[in-house]
Amino acid sequence: MRIDPESRALSGLTTFLTFVALNLLYLLLCIPIVTIGAATSALYEVTIRYSDDESGHPLKDFLPAFRANFWRATLVMLCLLAPAVLLGYSSVFWFSMPTILGGVAGIMAVIGAAYLLAAFLYGMAQVAYFRSTVRQTVKNALLLPAAEPVRTLGVLLIPVTLVALTILFPPFGFIVLTVGFSVGAYATAFLFRSVFGRHEA
Repeated sequence: MRIDPESRALSGLTTFLTFVALNLLYLLLCIPIVTIGAATSALYEVTIRYSDDESGHPLKDFLPAFRANFWRATLVMLCLLAPAVLLGYSSVFWFSMPTILGGVAGIMAVIGAAYLLAAFLYGMAQVAYFRSTVRQTVKNALLLPAAEPVRTLGVLLIPVTLVALTILFPPFGFIVLTVGFSVGAYATAFLFRSVFGRHEA
């Protein structure tokens, strides 16, 4: 019996296992919390590169990208993700108040948190794709969700769907833990490349 290493089935299996390993590595590096930004930017860097005619080696390139992006990604995360989390928590407080004002404030907090989450994801993708300053990256990240509402909806829809499906169907959490983040980042990479291509000039 002879196995063809170039066969489509074997190539597909290799790619799948690569994305599983990439997903597990990403989750492992997110555990310290403060490294979420660097891990996310590294994940975007290797998946954006791979989405361009499957160039690069996602698993092999992940740790070098993590180290290279660490400080910029961490600073951008503190500027965008931290206030998004605070707004998310504040929405719980406002919704707990049985008043119209509380409901309106809660809705505004959720909208603000969603906008900053989108800005954070754009920021991490910019850290991966460009070599801009932290200030310029944050500025662009805050402007892009408003400039690209349709694509931003797609960028947000993928992680929100993963979380919602896990809450509604807990067994789906196994898929999220194995390939959810890596495949989700790969799908989002096409949206990022499209957005950056439109605004790069």
